[in-house]
Amino acid sequence: MTDLLYLPDEDAVTDFEATVVEASEDSIVLDGTYFYPEGGGQPADRGTIEWDGGQASVVDVRKDHGEIHHEIDDVEGDLPEDGETATGHVDADRREAHRRMHTAQHVLSRVVLDEYDATTAGNQIHADFSRIDFEPADFDDEDLELIEARTNDVIERNLPVTKDERPRETVEANVAEGRSNLDLLPDHVEELRVVEIDNFDMCPCGGTHVDRTGEIGGIEITNRLSKGADVERIEFELREN
Repeated sequence: MTDLLYLPDEDAVTDFEATVVEASEDSIVLDGTYFYPEGGGQPADRGTIEWDGGQASVVDVRKDHGEIHHEIDDVEGDLPEDGETATGHVDADRREAHRRMHTAQHVLSRVVLDEYDATTAGNQIHADFSRIDFEPADFDDEDLELIEARTNDVIERNLPVTKDERPRETVEANVAEGRSNLDLLPDHVEELRVVEIDNFDMCPCGGTHVDRTGEIGGIEITNRLSKGADVERIEFELREN
């Protein structure tokens, strides 16, 4: 079992040391990692892993039965031995873009829920743009202007963003309807990692996020697409921070 060291609130860390559990030509497993594995609409981190006499590029990160596999390429030197200390370097610029994007997605999703009673049916975060699917929804240009303005208003208020673990029953009692899919989680999951934007939004989420909304900088809605009956997709980019 690999410890997810970025949880619950260490998602700004990009350099760390860990112990090699297993290494092959394709992947390295560590006893703990700050690399984010793909999930929840957020892509995996990239970066490098170094060890005595060698290094490799991390080109993908995936979870497999509790173990995090850092898929590697461009290996230099011999592979590390089990039990050897390795140093991980997460691509800091990519991580920061994902942190800003993911928190922006939470803000935008809550704005749309509050203004139009439309829930987030799916989302995909990227470093350069992101998308959210809403249902039921049928936006026009004026709606998009309002959504962008309200989202940027929350961002500019520079609200604190708290990331911690809470009992499931507490989350179920306090999360707004339409801001979670708790019914999809197995009953045995009793603790949930929660991202809360002060006095605005609370949502169970395992992704990486900024510590204050002001760090997002702002968003610009760039496109709207119909994805079927009552489903609308909004695409957005970040403004320069």
